[in-house]
Amino acid sequence: MIPADIEFLSTLIRQRSGISISSDKAYLLDNRLTPIVEQRKLGSIPALVAALRGGRDDALARDVVEAMTTNETLFFRDSKPFDLLRTEFLPALTAVRLSSRTLKIWSCACSTGQEPYSVAMLLKEEAPKLADWRINIVATDIARSVLNKARKGVYTQFEVQRGMPIKLLVKYFKQIGANWEIDPSIRSMVEFRENNITQDAPPLPSFDVIFCRNLLIYFEQDLKRRILDKLAAALAPDGVLFLGGAESVFGLTERLEPAPGQRGAYRIAPRPDAAMLRAAG
Repeated sequence: MIPADIEFLSTLIRQRSGISISSDKAYLLDNRLTPIVEQRKLGSIPALVAALRGGRDDALARDVVEAMTTNETLFFRDSKPFDLLRTEFLPALTAVRLSSRTLKIWSCACSTGQEPYSVAMLLKEEAPKLADWRINIVATDIARSVLNKARKGVYTQFEVQRGMPIKLLVKYFKQIGANWEIDPSIRSMVEFRENNITQDAPPLPSFDVIFCRNLLIYFEQDLKRRILDKLAAALAPDGVLFLGGAESVFGLTERLEPAPGQRGAYRIAPRPDAAMLRAAG
C-alpha cells in the first residue's frame, strides 16, 4: 500500500471514529480490510481506496471504519467495577431515588453486548431490592454489526466462558447447539442504539451510572477531553462513571474527579464556591 493510500484511510477512520492509525500500525489496515476487499470483490486494497475516494459508497466507508474498531470484550470484564456497583454505588444511588424509583445506566461502546448484559444480570440478582424499580439500560456503539449481534444475545462457548460465573450461565442462558442464548428477561432490560460518542450527543440527558471502559485509550488527547466533557454532561450530579484500568481523567478535564478510594470510578467534581471565586477576583 502506498503512503498516500495509508494517509487517506487513516484520515477517513480518524474523522469518522476518532481512532488514530499511526504509520507503524499500517499493517492493521491490510489485516482488517482484506476481508472487505474479498467480500466486495474489489481485487485489492488500492481498488478499495479508489472506490472510497469516489465518495459515493457510504456503506463501504462504514464497513471500513467498523473493521478498524476493536471489539474485544467479555462478561464481567475486570470484575472490580461490577463489585463496586453492587456493594457501594447501587445502595447509595437507590437510597436517594426512592421517590422516582428509577435508575438509568449507559454502557458506552458496548461492543457485542457482554458489558450491558453483565449489568442487567447483576441488577436481576438484586431483584428483591429493586422489585418495583424502573431500570433503563442503554447500550451504544458505533458499529452496526456488533449491535446486531448484541441484540440477538447469542454467544459461543468461548465467549460465555470468559468471565461468566457458571452460576449465572446456568441461570440466565439456554444452550442451543454449540451456542448459548441469553434469557429474554435479561435481553429485554437492555436497549441497544447506534451512537458515535466522538460525534453524537449522549443518548439521554442524564444517567446515574455510565460505563465507558477501554475506549479512551484509542484516542488522542484533545478527543479524550471532548469525550470526557460529554460524559460529565450526561452524568447525574451524584452519579458514577467507570473508566478502564489504564484510563484516567487527570490532566484532561476538571469536571470529573476520582471517587475516594475506588479505583476506576469517577464522579462530578464540585464546582468552586461562588464566594471563593469573587474573593479570587
